[in-house]
Amino acid sequence: MKIIKNFLKKHSIILIVIITSISLAGIVAMQLFWVKNAWRMQEQQLDHRVSIAMKSVINQLVSEKGDTTKSDALCNPGCGYSNDIIFLIEPQRLDSVIKEEFENLHICHHFKYGIYKKPENVFLMGDYKNYENEIISSSHYTTLSCLVKQNCYMLGIFIPGEEEHIFHNMLWWLVLSVVFLLIVIISFSYVIINLLRQKKLSEMKTDFVNNMTHEFKTPIATISLASEMLLKPGVNESPEKTMKYANVIYDENSRLKNQVEQVLQIAVLDKGVLKLKKREIDIHEIIGEAVESIDIIVKQRNGEIKLSLDATHFKINADPVHFLNIIINLLDNANKFSQETPEITVKTWNVNNGIKISVEDKGIGISSENQKHIFKKFYRVHTGNIHDVKGFGLGLYYVKTIVDAHSGRIDIHSEQKKYTRFELFFPFS
Repeated sequence: MKIIKNFLKKHSIILIVIITSISLAGIVAMQLFWVKNAWRMQEQQLDHRVSIAMKSVINQLVSEKGDTTKSDALCNPGCGYSNDIIFLIEPQRLDSVIKEEFENLHICHHFKYGIYKKPENVFLMGDYKNYENEIISSSHYTTLSCLVKQNCYMLGIFIPGEEEHIFHNMLWWLVLSVVFLLIVIISFSYVIINLLRQKKLSEMKTDFVNNMTHEFKTPIATISLASEMLLKPGVNESPEKTMKYANVIYDENSRLKNQVEQVLQIAVLDKGVLKLKKREIDIHEIIGEAVESIDIIVKQRNGEIKLSLDATHFKINADPVHFLNIIINLLDNANKFSQETPEITVKTWNVNNGIKISVEDKGIGISSENQKHIFKKFYRVHTGNIHDVKGFGLGLYYVKTIVDAHSGRIDIHSEQKKYTRFELFFPFS
């Protein structure tokens, strides 16, 4: 029982999606079944009205001729060829009676009819030109046995575009059915997509909180330990040890401050109150400051940051603080995702109406699947089954947001186990 509960709890959203999908499929199937039955009913109604109209036409012809039809105009024995039927029925009268009956029963005006003699299928009168075969094979026919004793004369009617006529009658119902079905399907898809998105976001936030707790816990524990060491009497007597533990506290405090600042920056971005303090800045100077702040960490791993600043126009209007932060973020990522000795290259060059900056490393690379999500908030690249690279998953989201705020563009080019290169473009105006 407990296993079932855990399974339902873990896969509840999947079960909801499956059940609602089946229900939606059932609704669509029932709607299609209803449309099919409605179409069939429309066909039956049309057949019935045409049949009534044809019988009414025959009755009118019989009533106009009275009993003379049975005595004066009989087919020859064996129903040989006879023109007697032509004298019994006037073509103009037949035409007017059929049109009148069709109009009374609200049947479409566009139809073809004819009186023909079986089995030769010879037409004697009517509006049948070019539709002989259709009239003979039509389901709308009746015998003229009320006018002549032999069943050799038939009145047949063919309605061209009968399906279009039925479709026209059902058009609004079909349109409304399609519209309502589309609304249901789109709404269902929207709800499911948002449900899955919220679930994924919830998991990412949970991962972020757990990771942030771990990231904060490490410097706090280090500061606590260094502070405890400074309280020992023997340590105070040694200036070297005092300086060592004081530097540890300072470094860890700076690290903690940077982490808090990063989280606060994202909070500001989410509130939509980001205010850029733009002024003319020297991009090469900002890059130099960023490299200087990261270079110590890179050199601790025996790495190197190479500069190739070839841009001849390197001054733009930008917020110097945020611009410095995005370069530091990219350099920090390049360092973290370099498994062995970091090899980082920073380049600048001019393009039409702007400047480009690239930060490239020779690290583990990023798969094409991860590249689609790399700039999303809280997203962290998986390397295996665990996140073995520290961070909150906020750095590249922050970079993308700031670049967009400066009307710039950021692109990523990467190949797994070879390199990753981020290219930034900033316009001069």
